[in-house]
Amino acid sequence: MKIPTTICRMPRVVLTCLALAAQPALGAEQLGASLPGLLDYAREHNPELAAMRHEADAARQRVQPAGALPDPVLRAELMDVTNQGTNKPPSLWPSQVGNTRYLLMQSVPWLGKRDLQRGVAEAQADQADGQAASTWAELSGRIKTAYAMYYYLSGSERLAQQALLLMNNLERVAQTRYANGLGAQQDVLRAQVEQTALRTELVELESERHHEQSRLNALLSRPAMAELAEPAQLRPLPPPAQLDYAVLEQKLRARNPQLQVAEAQVQSAGKGRDLAYARRYPDFTLGIAPNQSGNAVKSWDVMVEFNIPLQQGSRRSQEREAEAMLAASESRKQSLQDRMQAALSESLYALETARRTESLAATRLLPQSELNYQSALAGYETGKVEFAMLIEAQRQILNAQRQRLKAQLEAQSRLAEIESLLGEEL
Repeated sequence: MKIPTTICRMPRVVLTCLALAAQPALGAEQLGASLPGLLDYAREHNPELAAMRHEADAARQRVQPAGALPDPVLRAELMDVTNQGTNKPPSLWPSQVGNTRYLLMQSVPWLGKRDLQRGVAEAQADQADGQAASTWAELSGRIKTAYAMYYYLSGSERLAQQALLLMNNLERVAQTRYANGLGAQQDVLRAQVEQTALRTELVELESERHHEQSRLNALLSRPAMAELAEPAQLRPLPPPAQLDYAVLEQKLRARNPQLQVAEAQVQSAGKGRDLAYARRYPDFTLGIAPNQSGNAVKSWDVMVEFNIPLQQGSRRSQEREAEAMLAASESRKQSLQDRMQAALSESLYALETARRTESLAATRLLPQSELNYQSALAGYETGKVEFAMLIEAQRQILNAQRQRLKAQLEAQSRLAEIESLLGEEL
């Protein structure tokens, strides 16, 4: 290609600046072309995820105050403000009343209560962290599934367009044979009917792809009509050795965000039960009181105050409630774990089935369909095969390609489910 003279005459500095300015635009990946780009964008922009992170941070900030001592209390008591029996006028000034007493008090819970309160707050903070992780696991799983569907619909559109082009070629073959008196007009009409059906299917696929694009934009917190690039490729599936059920089950128990939330609820309920038993013991209030007379402190007092836990019936009810809440949390966690393990087993088996189905479609069904089509085309051109058989052979190719795409969609959806269960990428 010949370079314009005006560009050749530009100063080298200007050309360098233009090249540097163009590099980011050329190297930048369009949003939607790959799954990692969508996940990175959602991690930064999704408002629901941001809200869960803020709530987790707020819960973490409640840990320190939960175990702190309550604020001390300062009380000032002015005695005989009317100065009864003296020549002094009534006053509210400490040095000009009969006596002033300052009382500084500090409440002190029974030993261990503060640690238990801090433990409850820490468990609640862990629960909030787990909720944030669960929100991301669910969100990323929905994005992965939506991206796989977006890829499937885009691929289906391409297949339909290729089939339409192929059917157009078949129509020309049928027209040529009909013009030469070797074929029937019905063959031409049949080819035209098939093209109309394919165009109708393209319209439906375009509508479905638009809907899926809107769903992806909603997950990314983008305008519904914002453009997304064509999906380039799907993620490679993990090797079968990496999908061992026993290994993944251990990861599920250790890392599943929902199980982490359930475990944090168990810990919180356990600390709450211990705290309910600790309420059998009294809390104390300690105080020191300097007594002022005139401008000088004449005496000091010390006080101690504690509540008397006499309402034992009420406390026993609270303890039984705490025990029941702990048992409920443990049962709920076990039920959730059972469901998660069943879902993991189902998704693993479905993923392996989809992998085998795709392999059969790619290595056997599709080549066989193509050979059948070539044989039918050669037979039709020589008048040995009816046009209906040629159409059916073309449909078999399209169905094999769609079956392969559908198997890829199923495999990617199941992989997304497994990763959501594990709370990590494979």
